[in-house]
Amino acid sequence: MADQAEKLRELVKNKSTLDLPYLSDPIPSGKKTRIITITSGKGGVGKTNMAINLALAYSKLGKKVVVMDADLGLANVNVILGVVPKFNLYHMIRQKKTMKEIIADTGYGIQIVAGASGFSQIANLSEKDRHMFISELSSLSFADIIIIDTSAGVSSNVLDFIAAADEALIVTTPEPTAITDAYGLIKIITTEINNPAMGLKLIVNRVKSVTEGKKVADRVINISSQFLNIKVDYLGYVYEDQSVQDSVLQQKPFMIVDPKSKASHCVMNLVSRLERVDYREGSGVGGFISRLFGRM
Repeated sequence: MADQAEKLRELVKNKSTLDLPYLSDPIPSGKKTRIITITSGKGGVGKTNMAINLALAYSKLGKKVVVMDADLGLANVNVILGVVPKFNLYHMIRQKKTMKEIIADTGYGIQIVAGASGFSQIANLSEKDRHMFISELSSLSFADIIIIDTSAGVSSNVLDFIAAADEALIVTTPEPTAITDAYGLIKIITTEINNPAMGLKLIVNRVKSVTEGKKVADRVINISSQFLNIKVDYLGYVYEDQSVQDSVLQQKPFMIVDPKSKASHCVMNLVSRLERVDYREGSGVGGFISRLFGRM
């Protein structure tokens, strides 16, 4: 396994010249796609909803956006969007379809890659399957932004996607259990990834006031700094909003159901901060692949 991993690292080390003998094109090096992973310590905090609506906010700025559902157990990006894709990551991993064939349009100006429900670990792929997966990921290089919606918790898949992305957004709510689990996730990230300079940012969802959001953020950030010696930035908050509940029932994004709602304005503000405050230029799909598979 160690020899196999070393060979893979060597293959992805030079992202501009990666060329696999039985697959199509090398990874393009010109476009710098920005990869943002969205994750949470526990389920039910609105992580997937956040990923979809952030994608829509980026689309409003004229960006080409792809949302990849990386929850390999309970994929639900397509459910929230009311989209029924014919194919998903499972078909690609099993080499029944290509990435281009499984990308689905949503009708909202963004595209999605549906999750591979029933497939447990990317890390368990054979060497040949990893070669295929790397080559197929390069098909997403047309996008300006790739948003990866992980599963909740601290599985190896979650940590791999966090470590490989340009930025990781951690979603929590003011609930004590959500705060505790958010800190637990940050602790695991610090231990397993061991990169104090990585771009961790916190979003507090379902707040009743600006003060509540800041109070929660300060608590998580201060504890993380004091006990873990890692910097977590407060990206912002999203208000508790009835339009969000209404949109879930309608299987439409809340930015579509009510673009003038408080929650919609909050999401636009989050994207504005991502683009203008502490901006980190994306390293592209090639850089993402190198980091993702270099961890395995």
